[in-house]
Amino acid sequence: MSEKALRDLNVLPVSDKNIEHCSKGVLEKSPIEAKNENLKEMNHVRPASLVSSIPSKEVKTLDPAAANGNVEVEYIESENLRQLEDVDTSLSTILARLDSKDWVLVCEALNHVRQLALFHKETIAEMLGNVISLIVKSLKNPRSAVCKTAIMASADIFKVYRDQTIDFFEPLLVQLLLKSSQDKRFVCDAAERTLITMTMCLSPTVLLPKLQPYLQHKNPRIRAKTLACISRSVPRLGMEGVKAYGFDELINVAASKLSDQLPESREAARVLTLELQTVYEKSQLASQNLEAEHPGVDTWEQFCQSKLPPLRAQAVLRVTSSPREGLALEC
Repeated sequence: MSEKALRDLNVLPVSDKNIEHCSKGVLEKSPIEAKNENLKEMNHVRPASLVSSIPSKEVKTLDPAAANGNVEVEYIESENLRQLEDVDTSLSTILARLDSKDWVLVCEALNHVRQLALFHKETIAEMLGNVISLIVKSLKNPRSAVCKTAIMASADIFKVYRDQTIDFFEPLLVQLLLKSSQDKRFVCDAAERTLITMTMCLSPTVLLPKLQPYLQHKNPRIRAKTLACISRSVPRLGMEGVKAYGFDELINVAASKLSDQLPESREAARVLTLELQTVYEKSQLASQNLEAEHPGVDTWEQFCQSKLPPLRAQAVLRVTSSPREGLALEC
């Protein structure tokens, strides 16, 4: 081949260089070129795909960005998870894999945490604090696939360990509130579902004190998500539980958010206000039935006026005097 032809070949696009057949025959690659190309291919090999053993029709592919990186990641629903084949090996490496820099390995480890929790609850009970700490680390990961898998792992941890999580709970709560308040829809939706699971699985008496500080958060979305959690938790207290926790405190929480910035927060405050009115009136009726000669019980209106500033009392009474439509928050 002439020197000019060689120069022309060097400036061709990559796609043209890889054409092996031409009108004059086959262009063979030199051993050096072949070796260089092999090295490039080796350098671009991605980690093995994270593939579950469940049928593909039951699995949702997670992250569009993962597909661009030639890595298939799967979001596996709890009911589709299966038992691990080698529990001891997985358990002995679980913390190291959760802390890995290989994000695909982290996703796999997070799913193994879920499987261990669901099928071998006792195996990670002693290391629960370390596991939750590493789940929190994954929740902070900028890669959406890792973040969502960690959110799903959080939900399963709540389902299985319930109040046992409370000692390691606050960093996890912060991240879930943040993720439920962000703009990336599929991450936000997963975080909201996990917050619902949290309110259904943790005792309201231990959960409510952890939630209340976030009602003052500067981010209005976090305030709204927090109040929605409180609104779902209070009915689980029951009449005696609400009385023990404190009508005064809860009605002040509800009243203070009836004029909050976001509609979601105002709606959660409305739902909480109506729930408190129902519980209050039932408790007063029960008191009257217990004592034949009751000296007189404050009505709901009198209670609000005695416990709240005038403007807040008026706001609460406007809500409770309106027709009760759409009381339930979406679950």
